[in-house]
Amino acid sequence: MKTAPLLTISASLSALSLALAAPAYAQQSKTASTETKTQSDDFHGTEDIVVTAPYVERLDILSGTSAISGEVLAEKTRAQLGDILTSLPGVSATSFSPGASRPVLRGYQGNRVAVLTDGIGNIDASNTSADHAVTIDTLTVDRIEVLRGPAVLLFGGQAVGGAVNALDKRIPRSIPDEDMHIDALAGYGSAARDWSGGASIDMPITERVIVHLDGSYRDSDDVRTGGYVLSPNLRSEMRNLAAEEASEGHLEEADEAHELAEQRGRIPNSAVKSWTAGGGIAFIDDKGNLGVSYSIYDTQYGIPARPGASHAHAGEEHAEGEEGEAPVTIGLRQYRFDFRGEVNLGDGFFEKLRLRSGYADYTHTEFEGDEIGTVFNSQGIEARAELVQNDRNGWRGASGVQYQTRDFEAIGAEAFVPPNISRQFGLFTLQEYTKGNLDAEVAIRFDKAELRADTLGLSRTFDDISAAFGLGYHIGDLKIGANISRTGRAPAVEELFSNGPHIATQAYEIGDPNLKSERAWNGELYARYDTPETAFSATLYTNRFDNFIYEAETGDIEDDLPVFQYFQNDAKVWGLEFQASQRLASFGSSNLSVDGVADYTRAKISSGGGNVPRIPPLRLLGGIELTNARIDVRGEVEFSDDQTKTAAFETPTDGFTLVNASATWRPFGRDRNIALIASANNIFDVTARRAASFTKDFVPLAGRDFRVTARVSF
Repeated sequence: MKTAPLLTISASLSALSLALAAPAYAQQSKTASTETKTQSDDFHGTEDIVVTAPYVERLDILSGTSAISGEVLAEKTRAQLGDILTSLPGVSATSFSPGASRPVLRGYQGNRVAVLTDGIGNIDASNTSADHAVTIDTLTVDRIEVLRGPAVLLFGGQAVGGAVNALDKRIPRSIPDEDMHIDALAGYGSAARDWSGGASIDMPITERVIVHLDGSYRDSDDVRTGGYVLSPNLRSEMRNLAAEEASEGHLEEADEAHELAEQRGRIPNSAVKSWTAGGGIAFIDDKGNLGVSYSIYDTQYGIPARPGASHAHAGEEHAEGEEGEAPVTIGLRQYRFDFRGEVNLGDGFFEKLRLRSGYADYTHTEFEGDEIGTVFNSQGIEARAELVQNDRNGWRGASGVQYQTRDFEAIGAEAFVPPNISRQFGLFTLQEYTKGNLDAEVAIRFDKAELRADTLGLSRTFDDISAAFGLGYHIGDLKIGANISRTGRAPAVEELFSNGPHIATQAYEIGDPNLKSERAWNGELYARYDTPETAFSATLYTNRFDNFIYEAETGDIEDDLPVFQYFQNDAKVWGLEFQASQRLASFGSSNLSVDGVADYTRAKISSGGGNVPRIPPLRLLGGIELTNARIDVRGEVEFSDDQTKTAAFETPTDGFTLVNASATWRPFGRDRNIALIASANNIFDVTARRAASFTKDFVPLAGRDFRVTARVSF
């Protein structure tokens, strides 16, 4: 892989940004977004910003959009993006380890979920494998949105599961009235002895130019869990292994297996340490805005070991009496440049030109003890440009172009994927028409993808067309509607070209270079109701896949590791999501309310292929909350059912019930933007495992966790 000099990269990025860039943000939508509780500051507002369609007034094609910001985001902040969002409808997490967790939407993960930073991809390797961290700083991010439904195909056919967008403040959007604006967050969590803090500063240097600086730091120990570290099935395996080793006279090995089976408390090698730094500058006036930013994301985190998953390196056999393998840790660093611009075009056919682009240089090193195992290097660019139309008697829309490129290589004896280059180009348009109580929307997208592994002499090209159509009808405060879409997704490089041991996932991964594009028919029926007293959103969805791509355990062993292989078959997925809130009573300035979330996904491979692996089970969450200007108190119960509808060789997941509570104190009221938050999570210290997690059998969720957080904005 070639590494371009910094000046060359910057010049290339600037040139590309002017030619191909993307939308960064969108405008308000009351009914399309649900947010539990927010606290705005005097500079960064908490409007319902939805990145999907900045040109659409109400985003009616979406079945629902959820967002977290303000005090809720401060209380829920964790090391990784996926673990922050799990209270939202239809959202789970991969929870591979505390240092690597990606969102799971409607049972989909990896390449079927678009993870965005301010409207474009975060340009890391988190979609490559579940052990790779998401390079989004959760301590300085301003707002996180979860978008579902067929309209997210605007981000590409890979987003059939939905999109998660993290809005940061590195390229400012407005100029504060004060000479300096500061946001800061600091917290401590007991389960992992987790110390964290982040802060940002915005300073106007002229009436039209503003500078932004931010940074964060996190240091957490191994996570303490509520019970046994290993699942019942894995504990049984270790006990049987201990008995077998003892019968053969291998007493040391028997003691080791027995110790693993009875291990409780902290999860070994699950600590995380990370830091970030960033800065940006923007020019803002009535004719538009233009801004750039630069950031660094650095993290080191442990990969808990799968019991029994040791292997010989580079095909060598272990010597007799050799000690167990050294713990695996990952060191990751990303350097990133971003550009955003917007030009107001007046009252003609087009209202605005929106530009967005980013470049990232990413290095990810997998260590075996002190030795370097495998190094992953990636350089990528993503850019978009959109022309936004003025409203013409209820007709509005936007059309754009998108470009992505990535040069990726893995270096080392356990490089499970060959060096590869991927290029993707997309064209799209979204058009909406509103007349009276009826809304209609049409979206069309064309994607061309080229994936090359030159060392293998392999090259694949895919052309995919995606389209969506939606209708919605308003009956007073009630909105009902239906959406249908046809989407296409090209296979990812990892799905095509993987072939080898992967030390971090502790699996032997095998791709299929002959995979076809994955295509799906997607349908939704939804109803939404929104008043000051009552709000609810209900969605029923279904997906019918042709050539569905999935990774499943085969039962074979290669290099002393379980083999996981990519397959392709037709599949059917359906599910439901529900979210509601109701104000029960008001006492002066205080309000008492209840809320609830329910979601369920069912996914099967056609023609007797069994269940799709790692699908979350039925989940129910209910809460009661008392709020006023100074104090908020909340209690909630989350129930997750057993997951017994598993794929071949996949173990079932026991259900669990978590009880959580939190209290927020604003000593000077809402207008002074100072909040002290105390929370108790998993109060009864139960053992909980996510069915969507690749490591669920030996990496349970945190046990009882007391957290204190301070958030200030002034």
